[in-house]
Amino acid sequence: MANVESDSTPSVPVSAPLVPKKENITPVGSKIAELNESRAELLNRIQGLKQDLQNWRSKLDTQVKIYRDELTDMKKTLSVEVEQLRSEFQELRSTLQQQQDDVTASLRNLGLQDFSGDDKERKDDPNINGKDEEVHAIATPVEDNAKADDK
Repeated sequence: MANVESDSTPSVPVSAPLVPKKENITPVGSKIAELNESRAELLNRIQGLKQDLQNWRSKLDTQVKIYRDELTDMKKTLSVEVEQLRSEFQELRSTLQQQQDDVTASLRNLGLQDFSGDDKERKDDPNINGKDEEVHAIATPVEDNAKADDK
């Protein structure tokens, strides 16, 4: 058994490698400290970047809200203006239609008919022909000159 004990006891070469490991522990400790410091700096930078991103998003959200509000106001203003223009055009259309109806009624009261009527009907009525030539003379003096040359 003494033989077994002598085999299990550590020899001198085994204790020799422990001394160099102690020398390596100091540089490893400083490396760990440097890495921890670097890690802390990186975490601080990440936190700063996260804060910057959050601030940027907040500003962006505010700007988007402002633009949306402005667009909504512009859309409402544009809708009101378009509706006003539609109303004005409808009034103009009604006014023009009324004026056209008045002119047509005035011409009918004077015994004149619309030029869209049949030429044969106008030639048969001597009252219309006389007044028709007057209207043509005012409307188209060139045609009047041509009729005078024919006579």
